[in-house]
Amino acid sequence: MSEAKELPFGVEGAGDVSALLLRPAEAKWLLVLGHGAGAGMHHPFMSQLAGELTGVGVATLRYQFPYMEERRKVPDRSAVLTATVVAAVRAAAKAAPGLPLLAGGKSMGGRMTSQAAAEQPLEGVCGLVFFGFPLHPPNRPGTKRAEHLAKVTVPMLFLQGTRDTLADLKLLRPICAKMKERATLHVIETADHSFHVLKKSGRSDEEVMRELAETTAGWAEGK
Repeated sequence: MSEAKELPFGVEGAGDVSALLLRPAEAKWLLVLGHGAGAGMHHPFMSQLAGELTGVGVATLRYQFPYMEERRKVPDRSAVLTATVVAAVRAAAKAAPGLPLLAGGKSMGGRMTSQAAAEQPLEGVCGLVFFGFPLHPPNRPGTKRAEHLAKVTVPMLFLQGTRDTLADLKLLRPICAKMKERATLHVIETADHSFHVLKKSGRSDEEVMRELAETTAGWAEGK
């Protein structure tokens, strides 16, 4: 596997944050990848996902949000989070000018990416990828968090588990259907918000991680 390269960048009004660029020799895309609310870019999920994506020709730029960089528990204000997404996209474009860009992330990282893209198109980004879009708080179904998606102008890929308590599929399916060709929903049976699957599924978490990567690469190729 390729070695990750440290690539810190600055966020306006919030200082510098850490980032890791993992680029395979035969990369076809570069995915700018934000972490979830409770764990940073070094979380095993983020590391394993980046590794699996490398295997299917997708480079990644994982980065920290300022609160995680400063080891604070409470996430930054939305404006700071979206500004970090914008800065990360710019850093990625500068680091790999020849690669088409995708952007997204795990849970909150994905939602902040879509919010940033709804406010203003992310320069050079061809599509957004959500690894567990947090449609609502745990076990509190609602759709308010999805209202901004109508303003996103690029294709979106939603990777969701059937046991995800932060995304009731009965609510998410019609949201994706309403966006028609702009939204693709890929459902993973028995997976929860962390993409852990039940033993009865007959599958391992490693196989699911590989599916996330392969689905992302296939979707990117077919856009």
